[in-house]
Amino acid sequence: MKILITGAAGFIGFHTAVKLCGEGYDVTGIDNVNSYYDTGLKMNRLNLLNKLDNFKFIKADLTDRENLKKIFADEKPEIVINLAAQPGVRYSITNPEVSIQSNIIAFFNLLECCRELKGVRLIYASSSSVYGNSRKIPFSVKDNVDHPVSLYAATKKSNELMAYTYHHLYKFPVTGLRFFTVYGPWGRPDMAYYNFTEKIMKGEPIDVYNHGDMERDFTYIDDVTESVSRLVKKTDDNEYRLFNIGGEHPVNLLKFIETLENKLGKKAEKNFRDMQPGDVKITSADTADLAEYIDFIPEVRIEEGLEKFVKWFKEYYKFK
Repeated sequence: MKILITGAAGFIGFHTAVKLCGEGYDVTGIDNVNSYYDTGLKMNRLNLLNKLDNFKFIKADLTDRENLKKIFADEKPEIVINLAAQPGVRYSITNPEVSIQSNIIAFFNLLECCRELKGVRLIYASSSSVYGNSRKIPFSVKDNVDHPVSLYAATKKSNELMAYTYHHLYKFPVTGLRFFTVYGPWGRPDMAYYNFTEKIMKGEPIDVYNHGDMERDFTYIDDVTESVSRLVKKTDDNEYRLFNIGGEHPVNLLKFIETLENKLGKKAEKNFRDMQPGDVKITSADTADLAEYIDFIPEVRIEEGLEKFVKWFKEYYKFK
């Protein structure tokens, strides 16, 4: 089976490509390797991927539809896994045009290519941010999500609507994945856990928003790739499906920082701040539908996941 992964130089894309190549699939990865965060980190991920015999990389931008159509025609993937996006809730507020181009226009181009290529299946990344400030805990895929509180969340909700429409009109199977705060080795430097780790190791203060009164449903990267792998193997229907990919165990921000301090062996100097625009107080995943469909739910707890991340971080950045 031939699989096309967009965002292959990114955090989740890289790990997904490694997982699926290890299972014997032929994987083509696409990425534009933009400079939103350290391109050196992206290139180091790609260097590891390019050592795999069944991986092929194509540098491309999804906003270039004609080039994307050529890639689809040449590669003829049976499954497309869209993990490319412009991430960042706060970044979407200060750079709205970039978010629209990368998350709306690019996704539309991808849907058009899937429409034209017969027999393709699409799996795409959405986000827990679509739930906004929902007061119903945990968040269920059956909940109404019509009140996003950031442009990033709005683009992801738009992706879900567009994907459903293309499935309905053109009858190809589509699966959307609402990721909940994915973390782990080779992660994104713009995410809080990564930023906290770097600053604590350097002896710099960290900003703790909403004075620490926040909770996040952290999801370790291996649980994400296992979920995707099992979904790839499900070929029994032509449905539109939507799943939460989350740990089902929200962690208080101050407890999270305490756990990270223990793993690092260093205390953090904390600057307590008010809530930032576009942020939410809690995320919590209901994964019952996922468990029923693939007989798996994320299982790595924060203590184990952070220990693995810290070990990688110290080795990668040569901290002693």
